[in-house]
This record gives sequence, C-alpha cells and structure tokens, in this order.
Amino acid sequence: MNGKGTWWGAALVLAAGITLGGWFVGQGFLEGRQADRHVTVKGFAERIVKADLALWPMRFVATGNDLTRVQEKLRSDAAAILAFLADAGIPRAAVELQNVEVTDLLAQAYRSGPVESRFIVAQTLMVRTDDVDRIIQASQKLDALVDAGVVLSSEMGPSDSGPFYLFTRLNDLKPEMIAEATRNARAAALQFAEDSGSVLGGIRNANQGLFQILPRDDTPGMMEPRQVMKTVRVVSTIQYLLLD
Repeated sequence: MNGKGTWWGAALVLAAGITLGGWFVGQGFLEGRQADRHVTVKGFAERIVKADLALWPMRFVATGNDLTRVQEKLRSDAAAILAFLADAGIPRAAVELQNVEVTDLLAQAYRSGPVESRFIVAQTLMVRTDDVDRIIQASQKLDALVDAGVVLSSEMGPSDSGPFYLFTRLNDLKPEMIAEATRNARAAALQFAEDSGSVLGGIRNANQGLFQILPRDDTPGMMEPRQVMKTVRVVSTIQYLLLD
C-alpha cells in the first residue's frame, strides 16, 4: 500500500511538472511571437544651411632657368595676391603664407626629353575666414589677378583652384533634427499599426543613422565643398512593437 501510494504521488508530481513546464514553454512561445511582431519605419529630417567657414588655397607658380629671377617673380606674385585680398576686405591675419616648393628638373634622375624651364617654384597662400560672403565676392573678381600677371592653379589644374566652403555647426542641429526624424518615424508607425488593426508598442530597436552634408544643388561635377549652400540630412531607422 505504501509502495502504491508512493508510486501515485510520484506520478502526480511528474504530471504536474509536465503540465507546468508545458505552460511555461507555451507562454514563452506566445511572448516570443508577440515580441516578433514589429514594424520597421524610417524617419527623415533635412535642413538647408549656409557654409560658415571658407578655405581658399591660392597656389601660384613661377618657372624659368634663372632661379633668382624665378624667386623674384614668386615674391611679386605673392605681393599682388596679398594686395588683391586686402582690397577685397580680407585681413592679413586671415592669410597664411605656406612653404615654397622648388623643383629642379635637371636634378631628376628619371627625366626624359628636353627641359624648357629648369626651375619650377610654387607657393600657396591659405586664406581661412568665417566671412564667407567676402570670399564669394573676391573669387568672382579674379580677373584683377590675371591682369596683374598672376594665374592661380592647383596640383589638379587651374580649374580646381577656387575656395572650399565648410559647414562646421552640425552639432547645433543634431538634437532638433533627431527629434524631428523620430517624430516622423513614429507617425509612420502609428499609421501602419492603425491600418493593420494593431496597437503601437514601444521601441524594439533604433538606429539613429548618419548625418550627411550634401550639396544643395546636385550639379554634375560640383562637389559639396565647392557649394556655399548645403543640405544637412539624417535618416533614422526605428522598429516598434505591434500589440493586439
């Protein structure tokens, strides 16, 4: 009798354990199914901004066979550029005179063909200012430098010698733009939940996305640093839970 009682007791405990274990498994599966019901939406925010910093590397080159005369020409060009900038209202403190580059073509071991000008001497005046409008105006009057016998160029060629315009105040825009992108994402998720007969739950996952500074005008061949007006954009990706 005692043996049978013990056997029935063990069986009841086992049955209860199986039932309870099954309930936990089922409940976990149900909660897993509920947690898996979600919608992924994107929130978008955009601002048109103006550059607040201008960088203008003004590179000029002199060539010839007499190094002394080439250096004199370089000094004359530098003086002409500084006078041009002063006339444009750009202070001398905003201009940095960088190192002189001297190339002796006859000293190059692997040169080939005749050499018309032995020496090539180049120098760059770097203009850095937050007075973007003055740089815009000055860059439109480069014919005055041409009249003075100065031709600006860069290592990429004369057509790539203009100013660069930068926007440095991105951190000032970030909080407001992130909030706007989040609001837009939630509005889209609410609409989806309503259309699907669900209730919008909390955030399951979120990715803020990268901020991009793009040219305002998407002109072929025009790089963003060459444009004064820019577009700042952020796209946030957010997953919301959907509840019954």
